[in-house]
Amino acid sequence: MKTKGVKTNKINIVTLGCSKNLVDSEVLFTQLRGNNLAVTHESKKDDANIVVINTCGFIDNAKEESINTILRYVDAKEAGIVDKVYVTGCLSHRYKDELEIEMPTVDAWFGTNEMPRLLKTLRADYKHELVGERLLTTPAHFAYLKIAEGCDRPCSFCAIPIMRGKHVSRSIDDLVAEAKSLARRGTKELILIAQDLTYYGLDIYKKRNLSELMNRLADVDGIEWIRLQYAYPSGFPLDVLDVMRDRPNICSYLDMPLQTGSTEMLKLMRRGITREKTEELVQTIRERVPGITLRTTLIVGHPGETDAHFQETYDFVERMRFDRLGVFTYSHEDDTHSFTMPDDIDADIKQERADELMDLQQGISAELNQEKVGQTYKVLFDRKEGGYFIGRTEADSPEVDNEVLVSATEYVRIGDFANVRIDRAEEFDLYGQVVSEL
Repeated sequence: MKTKGVKTNKINIVTLGCSKNLVDSEVLFTQLRGNNLAVTHESKKDDANIVVINTCGFIDNAKEESINTILRYVDAKEAGIVDKVYVTGCLSHRYKDELEIEMPTVDAWFGTNEMPRLLKTLRADYKHELVGERLLTTPAHFAYLKIAEGCDRPCSFCAIPIMRGKHVSRSIDDLVAEAKSLARRGTKELILIAQDLTYYGLDIYKKRNLSELMNRLADVDGIEWIRLQYAYPSGFPLDVLDVMRDRPNICSYLDMPLQTGSTEMLKLMRRGITREKTEELVQTIRERVPGITLRTTLIVGHPGETDAHFQETYDFVERMRFDRLGVFTYSHEDDTHSFTMPDDIDADIKQERADELMDLQQGISAELNQEKVGQTYKVLFDRKEGGYFIGRTEADSPEVDNEVLVSATEYVRIGDFANVRIDRAEEFDLYGQVVSEL
C-alpha cells in the first residue's frame, strides 16, 4: 500500500531596497536555517514554493519596484508555480491596510518589527541564541553591520521614522560579538550602517558614542577595513575623525548625505544646519583626516526649490568637489511634513536638475581619477566579470562607488587584497595591474 509523501517546503527570500533591508533578510535567513528549513536568497531557479518579499517603501521608484515584484509572485501563485507569498519590510509596514485590499491573494503582510510573527507563520521558532549570528548573502569578505534601527531626525521629506520608528542603538558588546563572529568566518570589511550613524549611543549611553564603537571594532582580529555610511551633518561628533585618522583599519571614507547646497532649502527640509555650517564641517573633516573620501547624496525638486536655489546647490557641488555623489529627484511622500507643501515642480525639471548635477560630478570624478594614474592602491577584490577581476580601494563602498578593474590574464583571488598600480582612468572606474599580493 502506497503512502502519500509530504511535500518539503523551500523558502525564497527576495530583498529590495537598501543595505539595511539586506541585513534584515540575512537575519531572517539565519533564523530559518537555524530551524533546519530549506531557504535560499533571491534564487535564480524559481524552485521555491514559498516566497518572502522584503520590500522598500522609501521613494516612488522603490515602491513601484516593490509592487511590481509582489505582482510577479502573485501571478506565479495563480499559475501554480508557488504556493505562498508573504510580504514584509517598509512598504508592507506603511501600506499594509491598503495593500491587503488591493492584493488579497498575498497570504500575509508583516511590518518591519514583526519577524517573530513572520517566523511563526513559516513554522519556525525565533531562536534567541542566534542573535548576533548572521549568514551572509554578500560575498563572505565584506558585511554590513547595522548598528542602530530607526531615526529621530525631523527631515521634512523622509518617511523612514514612520516605517522604522525611533532611533534604537544596539549595544557595543553585541556589535563587537557579531563582528568577531563575522571575522571568524572570513569577513575582512565591515560597513557600518544605520539611518544616522552619528546619533549612535544617545539612547543607551546618553552620549554620542560612535567613536568608542569604532575603536572597539577596530580591535577585532581579522577586520582590515571598517567603513562608515550614512552620517548626519548636524551635530556631527568630531571625535570620530580622530579615530578614523589614528586607526589604520578604519577607512578614510565618510558617506554623509547633505541633500542640498541652499540654506533656504535646508531650512525647508528641516535639516538643522546651514550651507555655511556645512561647508565649515566639510573643511574640518578634510583637515582632520587628510585624503579622506567624501561621498554625499542630494535631492533636487523639493517643494519650494527655485532655479536660484538649484544654482546654489550646483555652485556648492562645484566648490566642494566631492569624491562621490548621487542625486535623487524629490518624491512626494504622504504623512511627511513636505507632503503639506504643493509638489509643483515638473518631473522633467526635476530630472533636468539631477542630470545637470551628475554631469558636473562626472567631470569632477574624471579629474580626480586622472590624478590616481601611476599611483598604487590597496584593492579588495569582489568578483570576476567578463575579462576582468573587479575590486575596490579604501575610497569605494560596494555597488555605489568606483571600481578597479584588473585584466583576468593576471591571477587574483576573490576576497583577497592586492596592491594595484593604476594605469588608466575613466570617469567612474580605474584600470590597473597587480604589483604585489597582500
